[in-house]
Order: sequence, then C-alpha cells, then structure tokens
Amino acid sequence: MGVIKTKGIIIASNNMNDNDKMVTLLTPDLGKIGCAAKGARRQKSALMAGTQFLCFGEFLIYKGVSSYNINSCEPIEIFYNIRLDIDKLKYASEVAKIVNDVTNENENTYRILQLMLNTIYMISESDKDLELILSIFKLRLLSIIGFRPVVEHCISCKEKENLRYFSIKDNGLKCNACGRQDKSAIELSDACIKAIKYIIWAEPKKLFSFELSDENKLQLKLLSKVYLNKCLEREYE
Repeated sequence: MGVIKTKGIIIASNNMNDNDKMVTLLTPDLGKIGCAAKGARRQKSALMAGTQFLCFGEFLIYKGVSSYNINSCEPIEIFYNIRLDIDKLKYASEVAKIVNDVTNENENTYRILQLMLNTIYMISESDKDLELILSIFKLRLLSIIGFRPVVEHCISCKEKENLRYFSIKDNGLKCNACGRQDKSAIELSDACIKAIKYIIWAEPKKLFSFELSDENKLQLKLLSKVYLNKCLEREYE
C-alpha cells in the first residue's frame, strides 16, 4: 500500500519510547486508525504540532505491519482556546472519549467526524453552555450510529399529540397515558421535547443554534446521559 492522503482529528495520544508517539486518528473514510508518529516528541520535529490531542489536519500516512505511520501532517485547526481552559478541555476530552468508543477502523465515519468537529469548534470558540453542547452532541451521535429515538409519535400507541415522556426502555417518546405506565420514562417539558426533535433533524451547521432555560438544560442533560449509557452499555458523565 502506498502513501495515503487524508484529513482527520487526533482523538487520543500516547507517548512511545523517548521521542515517538502513538496517536488515534479519526478520518472520514478509513475510520479510526492507530498511527505511529516517529520522532514527534522532538522539539524541532515537523510532526509535533500536527500530532497534538484534538489537532485537525491533513496527514500523509502509510500502512505498516501493525499500524499506520505518519509521514507528514499539516495542521488545519488546533483549537487553541481549549488548551487554555480546563473546563473546555474536560468537555472536549469527554467528546473524544465517546467518539473513540463508538468508532472502528475501515468504516465511513464522515458524519461522526463532522459532528465532532462542529462540537469541538463550539466548545473552543463559543460561550455556549458546555453541558448543553455535550447533551446535543450525545443525542445527535446516537442518532447517527443507529440509536435514533422515535419522536414522531408515541412509540406505544402511535398517538401524535400530548407527547410528554421519553421512554429509555423503548427508545422514544410516549404520550401521557402510555408514559405514566412506563417506569423507565422521563417526563419532559414541551421545550425539551422540541429540542430533542431539533437535535435529531437539524442541518449539521445549525445543530447548536438554539438555547434552553436552565431547567430545560437539566432535563436534556439527564435524558442524554441516561440514554447514552443505556445504548452504549457504559457509564459516562
């Protein structure tokens, strides 16, 4: 296999030996791949900037015996503001961890990469509530990877009105009557339900272009956390 040119974002990075790194690169077409970056920790290495955690760039790589190797990298965006703010770094790291958990090699991850870049950009460059950004990211990601909840009608009786509950067990909205009988269902405000529908259907570039009251943010946070943990069978913050 010859040299491959691809764009991607570093979602994990570990030191190897004295001067090398092993990074995990999320690409649109190769999926998530492990890449050795030889000499990347040397002060004057041309690979140093482009192999930092969360750096988005253009990479020249080739396939080795057990992993890919980075020939060169040209940073496009390093999300500098995240490196200056411990809270932003915390939330960005959580996004990267979740993406790392749900992606594999040799799969089309264009939509996941697009979502991650938009999310990391919002964390880095905006003053939007970080919890709200993370909640939006979680629900949109689940919709992309095959866990899109039913929000058009009650998942039990197909009623389209009075949808006030989200069933964790049945993966979707329920009406008042059906929701009250479901011990896994979370009662939500109309504003929160509208937000859920928007998150699922919005154009990627407009995904984060809405606000919620503090009370509704808490509802969305609880729902996104519980639903993500249930779907992925893991415990996330």
